[in-house]
Amino acid sequence: MMMDQSESPLLEVKDLKKHFPIESGIFGRELGKVHAVDGVTFQILKGETLGLVGESGCGKTTVGRCILALEQPTSGEVYFRGENILKLHGDALKKIRSKLQIVFQDPYASLNPRWSVRDIIAEPLKVTGRESKANVESAVLRLLRTVGLSEDHLNRFPHEFSGGQRQRIGIARALSVEPAVIILDEPTSSLDVSVQAQILNLLTQLQSEYRLTYLFISHNLNVIKHMSARIAVMYLGKIVEIAETDKLFRKSLHPYTKILLESIPVPEPKIKRKKERITGDVPSAAHPPSGCRFHPRCPIATEICSQIEPELVEYTPGHYAACHHAGRL
Repeated sequence: MMMDQSESPLLEVKDLKKHFPIESGIFGRELGKVHAVDGVTFQILKGETLGLVGESGCGKTTVGRCILALEQPTSGEVYFRGENILKLHGDALKKIRSKLQIVFQDPYASLNPRWSVRDIIAEPLKVTGRESKANVESAVLRLLRTVGLSEDHLNRFPHEFSGGQRQRIGIARALSVEPAVIILDEPTSSLDVSVQAQILNLLTQLQSEYRLTYLFISHNLNVIKHMSARIAVMYLGKIVEIAETDKLFRKSLHPYTKILLESIPVPEPKIKRKKERITGDVPSAAHPPSGCRFHPRCPIATEICSQIEPELVEYTPGHYAACHHAGRL
């Protein structure tokens, strides 16, 4: 779904940072910091899906957890409908959290194994007081049917379900408090391909029906392309490129994005694509490189790349990249 960029953003993240201390000894002496997220900025409009993509360990999940205040950011701002979530506490934070929900990557670890499906989905309704005691049962059943499950599943426990069914339960739980934004943290990565398609179709249907807004976190570019109106590419704690999906796939500006796109498998074995090689390992987030963080592995890096950190610059309308040589590869 393409959105009118003149709208005010529903969710806005400004210069978000999360540094985890590296501690040693029984007194927890701090030896350094892991720069998991290091200055991330983006906006999401109402009803839009923004895909957040990058290698494992680049900070994607930490961004999602910081937005929900599941992790306390080191610095930065997160605005929901113009209000800074990170300044809220107590009842005010609890109230706004019902509008921001998450579907976790592992559908088994995110469900309480000692609770039945009825209890798992009913708990948010009871905590928020969204439904009276008399109506909780019917609300739970309605949510189950919405995600493709039935009354027969009410009294079963998580271990009795397949991975896809568990993820449906997680989606139903997220929907129970009528959220405006759902953070989808690699919701299909642990599922079989056929089941992935079912879950993605369900998410698309729910977004259309309830006009939900998604932050879709994944390392799978094909899934991201299918689901997202815009894509933000992360590398080592920073966003290096943001663009509408079609623009990004048609003409990426950052060398890292281009190499990611070239790594997508082609289903036709006779088609040979020229691929730029990416050399070396991902640098440590505890000791990120100076200048551009991608420069030690970049095929077009020059001296300036190791000295000056590039800013995220708008090159064409809505297309941003953080590269001194954007579009040269």
